[in-house]
Amino acid sequence: MKGKYTITLILLAVVVLTACSRKKNTFMSRNFHAVTAEYNTLYNGELAFENGKEQLALTYRDNFWEILPVERIQLDEESMLPGDSKNPDFNRAEEKSAKAIQKHAIYIDGKEYNPQIDEAYMLLGKSRYYDQRFVPALDAFNFILNKYPTSNNINRAKVWKAKTNIRLKNEDVALEELQDMFKNAELDDAELADGAAIMAQAYINLDSIEEAVPYIKMASEYVQDNELKGRYAYIKGQLYNRLGQKDSANMAFDEVIELNRKSPRAYMINAYIAKAKNFNYDKEDRIALLELLQDLEKNRENRPFLDKIYNQMGEYYRSTKNIDTAVMFYNRSIKNFKEDRVLQSVNYQTLAEINFDAAEYKNAGAYYDSTLTFLEENTRPWRRVKKKRENLDDVIKYEDIATTNDSILQLATMTEAQQLAYFTEYTRKLKEQAIADSIANVQQEKRIANKEFYKKQGKATGNNPQ
Repeated sequence: MKGKYTITLILLAVVVLTACSRKKNTFMSRNFHAVTAEYNTLYNGELAFENGKEQLALTYRDNFWEILPVERIQLDEESMLPGDSKNPDFNRAEEKSAKAIQKHAIYIDGKEYNPQIDEAYMLLGKSRYYDQRFVPALDAFNFILNKYPTSNNINRAKVWKAKTNIRLKNEDVALEELQDMFKNAELDDAELADGAAIMAQAYINLDSIEEAVPYIKMASEYVQDNELKGRYAYIKGQLYNRLGQKDSANMAFDEVIELNRKSPRAYMINAYIAKAKNFNYDKEDRIALLELLQDLEKNRENRPFLDKIYNQMGEYYRSTKNIDTAVMFYNRSIKNFKEDRVLQSVNYQTLAEINFDAAEYKNAGAYYDSTLTFLEENTRPWRRVKKKRENLDDVIKYEDIATTNDSILQLATMTEAQQLAYFTEYTRKLKEQAIADSIANVQQEKRIANKEFYKKQGKATGNNPQ
């Protein structure tokens, strides 16, 4: 019995060792390494990768004043040294994918027999891409295209290679390769959506807006993810607006609105706002627009977007010549400031223009000053507002002189009794202000003295043994 048991153990050991061999192409070795790579190393790498993506999404903020990028990823302009990583999760995902390749690849006679290795290279490339190391990412995707031509990841690798080329400012190369893929490859819905979205981005980067439209339409039609569907539809509306096709733009924004809670609320609210900006006050129903804006304001779910809603209500009242009401809503927008600094600058600049039109030049200057604090220094908008503000300096100076002269003239026309009453009242106000200032100074001195007293008492108490 013992002999049979020993022989069985030896045979099992031989089988296991054979299965573990990366130099032999056997059924057991292929499946052992495939399963080990997929359910251990690659699994942990995918977890790290998804966590890194979530962190990127949390820190990214869309700028709805510009055409949205198809991808929600923030690029830093800082250069990195080779081997550096911006995100430890992507670094971990890269390490796990590299480990899977090193330990579980079965590459014999120019052919890879482990079906999971192309997945490892995909994870390697994607991790480097999101870590903004685009040249090494390109190497990983090229390896799949060159070494695994029959892989089921081949079209995904082409799309990711195109994305990477776009990040490297090689839009023409990306477009050429994607056009070839669309022409010659059999693509499923996900590959169609991803490829079309990336082609749209390439054309947008090249400022070829008209060429971008059919591809973003295709992307929004074929994509299954509702977050992306809302994003692509919104971008479609932005592109149509850029082309001056407001009716088509509004139809695209309606697609976003119809998704409602299936897509992030930011897309829906900004779609409503974009449609309101396209509103024709001469031909369309003004009352319906106002009721819509009021409904948006009352909805509790829209509280994070009140700054945008109030600004648009200000625009409504300004367009309908109700300037005082418009000013009230611009100020409400300012008070509900969240994080949109561009919107805040627009609010202040609009108030500056309203005051300028009313010949309230000092107030206009103050609002232009506030505008500048929300604009990035030395940009074109900042320089434009700065010039307007400087042009007001002389106007404000002469306005002050004119006000002083008017006061002198007004005094000169008064009777002695009126002049006495005027200066008596003026003196009384000065005395009241002086008394108030004196009381405030005494109270401030008392607070400082009390603070010093308790501070000394505390030190004395701390020095005495208990």
